[in-house]
Amino acid sequence: MARYIGPKSRIARKFGEAIFGPDKVLSRRNFPPGQHGVNRRKKTSEYGIQLKEKQKAKYTYGVLEKQFRNLFEKASRTKGIKGEVLLQFLESRLDNVVFRLGMSPTRSGARQLVSHRHITVDGEVLNIPSYMVKPGQVVAVREKNKSMEVITESLNGFNHSKYPWLEWDESSMSGKFLHMPDRADIPENIKEQLIVELYSK
Repeated sequence: MARYIGPKSRIARKFGEAIFGPDKVLSRRNFPPGQHGVNRRKKTSEYGIQLKEKQKAKYTYGVLEKQFRNLFEKASRTKGIKGEVLLQFLESRLDNVVFRLGMSPTRSGARQLVSHRHITVDGEVLNIPSYMVKPGQVVAVREKNKSMEVITESLNGFNHSKYPWLEWDESSMSGKFLHMPDRADIPENIKEQLIVELYSK
């Protein structure tokens, strides 16, 4: 299945959460989309609840099924709690780091900045959104793109102190990935244990 490019409010309504950021439509119509969304009373099975949580994580981080499964398998081979390690891997993706540093107001916008070669990692231009940023690496806006309106507007007034695993340098428009984030510091409302249970079946 290709990446979803339809209305984001529809997906937010499906999960009942503003997973893509503030959503005016969701605030007015906080029920599932579709003709019978309001009256949907069917009880969701355990499998359905686990699947929904996985889909929410995929949509939140903009990751396709194959990429998500590969990350889970990598997390399974890594020392630590599977679910937490999976979220740490998702957080260390280059497009997500660009988003967390405030260079773009959305993850899809951050992914576009990376794809269009506006971002560097340790001084080298990198156009792979799924690249896993390692602790100690510096992610920056490419020198010739520092005056881009979309980037400067996004950075204007952005609070960089809310993500303790990242360190922002305003003068160079760059951020350092200090360490993998602790689960308590990741703000996403994802029940990762349900995803682990789903893949463990």
